[in-house]
Amino acid sequence: MIILRKHTPRWVVVVLDLFINLGALAFAYLIRFDLKADISVIQEEWNVLSKSILFYILVKFSIFQLFRIQKGLVRYTSTEDLRRIFLAVLTCSIIFTIASVIRAKFLDGFYLLPTSILIMEFLMSFGFTVGGRFVVKLLYLESTKDKSEKVNVLVYGAGVSGLITKRTISKDRFINQKIIGFLDDNKILHDTRLEGTRIYSPKKLEQLAKEFDIKILIIAIQNPDKENINRIVEKCLRLRISVQKVPRPKSWINGEFSTKQLSKINIEDLLGRKPIQLDQAKISAELEGKVILVTGAAGSIGSGLVNQIGNYQPKTIVLLDQAESALYDLQQELHAKGNLFAFNVVIGDIRNHDRLKRVFEFYKPEYVFHAAAYKHVPLMENNPSEAVLTNVKGTKNLVDLALEYNVQKFVMISTDKAVNPTNVMGASKRIAEIYAQTKNQMGKTRFVTTRFGNVLGSNGSVIPLFQKQIEQGGPLTITDERITRFFMTIPEACQLVLEAGSMGQGGEIFVFDMGESIKIIDLAKKMIQLSGFELGKDIEIKITGLRPGEKLYEELLASEENTILTHNPQILIAKTKENNDKQIKAIDELIELFDTQQNEQMVRKMKEIIPEYISNNSEFEKLDNK
Repeated sequence: MIILRKHTPRWVVVVLDLFINLGALAFAYLIRFDLKADISVIQEEWNVLSKSILFYILVKFSIFQLFRIQKGLVRYTSTEDLRRIFLAVLTCSIIFTIASVIRAKFLDGFYLLPTSILIMEFLMSFGFTVGGRFVVKLLYLESTKDKSEKVNVLVYGAGVSGLITKRTISKDRFINQKIIGFLDDNKILHDTRLEGTRIYSPKKLEQLAKEFDIKILIIAIQNPDKENINRIVEKCLRLRISVQKVPRPKSWINGEFSTKQLSKINIEDLLGRKPIQLDQAKISAELEGKVILVTGAAGSIGSGLVNQIGNYQPKTIVLLDQAESALYDLQQELHAKGNLFAFNVVIGDIRNHDRLKRVFEFYKPEYVFHAAAYKHVPLMENNPSEAVLTNVKGTKNLVDLALEYNVQKFVMISTDKAVNPTNVMGASKRIAEIYAQTKNQMGKTRFVTTRFGNVLGSNGSVIPLFQKQIEQGGPLTITDERITRFFMTIPEACQLVLEAGSMGQGGEIFVFDMGESIKIIDLAKKMIQLSGFELGKDIEIKITGLRPGEKLYEELLASEENTILTHNPQILIAKTKENNDKQIKAIDELIELFDTQQNEQMVRKMKEIIPEYISNNSEFEKLDNK
């Protein structure tokens, strides 16, 4: 085996380059004489050349030093090295041509080098010098490669990202992988080759897996079709093929992709849907140049809204939240992005009317996105007074102040749990919806409500919980095998909130197309597989029973409601039954009950306001039908 030194002295490279160029010159003479020159011809040519060979060597040495062609690491020869070599050899040839003319006219009548030799010497010097470096590079790569058995890999996507992935893996001597082929959905590319590697139809995945014992599939498509990705990942999980993905180029280190950046595909990559088409012009017209208040700004939806609102050039965004640490983290994140938009950080609690009044008085917001709320069902079931204080009174404070200070539009973030509520949290959000809807006709402010299901990756959602349980070795806890939920990514939810807010005229409840509901147990099984573990062998799933107030199935529309289509097929308007003054009076009475801290009285009043609120698996079931 050839053992190459990592740091060859520069003088060795210089000497080798001179010998290579002398060899190129000799080969040029041999070609000139068709490799058949006899000894007398060689002696005659040598007599002429010998008088200038030292000049040839000095020129090569000097020009190579000038262009620093020996400075690049030979084993990492790049296009920049090739450029320098080309310019150095070309400069030498120009000097030789000028010297030939001077010698022939002013010295002994002989050319330094014949014209044919000059041309052939230029081509061969460049070719031999470059070739020598690539030979060394190949020998170095071969000598440093891991000689253990290769792991066979397929790359999904034969575009630019796929090609970069192939090149990166091929060059990385520390990764023991071999690219067997590409998979691509483009039928035109099937059975063609990309840099010598064959491109196959994704339908041949199973065949290739058996034939080549494929262990890894790398998804190298930057904006893949979700249906295609789901289909191919399902096959990989069934075939026990590990699935990885190439990150977006903006996250590449110094603009270059490294195999260390390959990561396992996560469940969010599979649950998202086709990109949402927004009416950018309308949203921009609504938000540009406005003072915008976002409550719950440090939460998952709140921070997502802040980042997206910032794209529409608001005058300033007021970030209101009671969570000091989370608000500080958001502030630092926004500063790190380079202050792309003006914002003000305000620590405050929506339950404190005086504090909110000061915020409205000082900033005079023209637009309010209300994302602050308590959202955890079991916690609110045990603490109804806090659900009422935050979700009901907090919303009432904001609605009343919005009317007082003539806010143009108020967009409230609600939940699918407000539909036919079975728990305190859902009921408190439905009461907040009612209050905002009822106040829509009482001033200049237009109140709009948006309602959607679970958000992937949000604080306290099931996916981060499962990820944590997987990291701890399990078990994954599920309340019931039958339970299903709707899911949406944070960016999707925020985009639809902005779209619904821009189209709302006041009083509407917008519901979002959440796609198909997903069985939580299927979600857990897939997350276990994507993490590289085997259900029942590495990690277990444990059924714990429904929690107080928890539904088996979530709904987006109540039975009394129907929908109206909008220009965006992913957004519908829910037609709800009419609210009345009695409900507003009852809401005020509910808030007053907070001082009593009597949970049963508060929940009874909530059921009075919302007749469809029927408790499930809760101590408050005894209050139903009474």
